[in-house]
Amino acid sequence: MTSSPPYRLYGAELSYFTGKVRAYLSWKGLAFDELLSDADAYRDVIVPLVGFPVIPVVVTPENEVWQDSTDIIDAFEKRHGGPSVYPDSSIQRLVALLLELYGDEWLVIPAMHYRWHHNRDWAMRAFGALSAPQGSPEEQFAIGQKRATPFAKAAVLLGAEPHMHAAVEASYEAFMAEMDAHFTQHPFLLGTRPSIGDFGLFGPLYAHQYRDPASGELMRRRAPQLAKWVERMRHPAAPGGGDYLPGDVIPITLLPVLRRMMREQLPVLVDSARLLSAWMAENPDQKRVPRVLGNHEFELEGQRGRRIVRPYSLWMLQRARTAYKALQGEERERADQLLADVGGEAFRDFVDPPLLQRDGMSVALA
Repeated sequence: MTSSPPYRLYGAELSYFTGKVRAYLSWKGLAFDELLSDADAYRDVIVPLVGFPVIPVVVTPENEVWQDSTDIIDAFEKRHGGPSVYPDSSIQRLVALLLELYGDEWLVIPAMHYRWHHNRDWAMRAFGALSAPQGSPEEQFAIGQKRATPFAKAAVLLGAEPHMHAAVEASYEAFMAEMDAHFTQHPFLLGTRPSIGDFGLFGPLYAHQYRDPASGELMRRRAPQLAKWVERMRHPAAPGGGDYLPGDVIPITLLPVLRRMMREQLPVLVDSARLLSAWMAENPDQKRVPRVLGNHEFELEGQRGRRIVRPYSLWMLQRARTAYKALQGEERERADQLLADVGGEAFRDFVDPPLLQRDGMSVALA
């Protein structure tokens, strides 16, 4: 009896979102081949299949093409069933979706800051080695400088301007301490099984903060239990195993992390929705939303900076909002109590824009 051919994952160890998908596939126990996303793969496979240069990309044994880490995981969940990374219980599911949002769309600021302002030369060499694995070290570094330039610029565009560096580092180091305290009590966010929130956090915390040398040393020294969680996520002891905490319990050790999210990220999302509504009023006949809608101010650790407005973040927020709005009666009361405990009134009272759907690397009105 022949087995089905494995899935093909086009990605890279350097890649934020490849890390998220790879960890999911490993926990799910699914057979996959990871193929190096060098220049030839982009030219010959990824761009022809997807239409633009991006990783991760999954090609199924039936030659279906999946792109975007969240959509990829959801496609696998639908196809394979079994133990899910989405908790059945309502409050745990909401928290898992909120922390996926925080990992995907907010921890990108410290991830890009530490890579390009503390690990820059290492990252240039790594990008060059990925793009031209047969090249000399000198050739790889030159190629890496060219290929990595847009990523390096993104650190500033996302908010890590020079005057914000100290604030970004203070926030991230406090976040590490909060996660370290949680992982002294629990192996994963919500029990002994990783949730979609674990995978969302894993993307930045592995691909940038654990692997890059300066930030990896910082994590191991300042947050050893967080580093051990990264290792558990990389090499699951029991693929598909574990359980969420009974009784829809949210560990008290996660409350500081949720407070941080509500304090740092929610004001940005509220303002992003306001700017999207303004764009819609000015462009009533347009359905496809630009990838960036200008820039706006944000606050971190008492410092004010500017960053680009990414409507895609609102699509990710929509997932958590959908879960919240589906709650009724006692479940809604418990969710509202949790939100009150973590300063989440802005999430509770969020004015939702029209329904969004993902459109490549941006979104469109559904």
